[in-house]
Amino acid sequence: MKAGEAITPAQDRVEMVRLAIEGLAWCRLSTVEIDRPGPTYTVDTLEALRTEYSGAEIFFTMGWDSLPDFPRWKQPERIIELCTLVALPRPGTPPPDLSELEQEVPGLHGRLVILERPRVDVSSTEIRGRLANGEPISDLVPAAVERYILEKGLYR
Repeated sequence: MKAGEAITPAQDRVEMVRLAIEGLAWCRLSTVEIDRPGPTYTVDTLEALRTEYSGAEIFFTMGWDSLPDFPRWKQPERIIELCTLVALPRPGTPPPDLSELEQEVPGLHGRLVILERPRVDVSSTEIRGRLANGEPISDLVPAAVERYILEKGLYR
């Protein structure tokens, strides 16, 4: 769904994630999406993770703002077979209309967790925008990630 958009090189994205989760024993970096050639779809990533972590329960998080578009994703019915969706609130976004979503993706209601918190107003769009305007991002990303972005001159 991001065709035509400028995308930061995979190597830089991987390094920023590595820096962000450094020291967090409960996190693991996966490169499954960038190791595969061609376009990447969530359903393909979940299939690969299901194979790699057989028997593990998989949760996929998204913002309330993304949930209305979920029925237009590639194979949404298969996605909800592979994982539990967890929808996080986004400031300024009303709670999703679950009855409409259930009509578009039958079975979604039983595979969706709607959280009321945390309400964190952070987005990659805001981070890139601040950097493009020369504004600080220290309140939005870990210090190591900020250093990496500044050293590499990303998002200028």
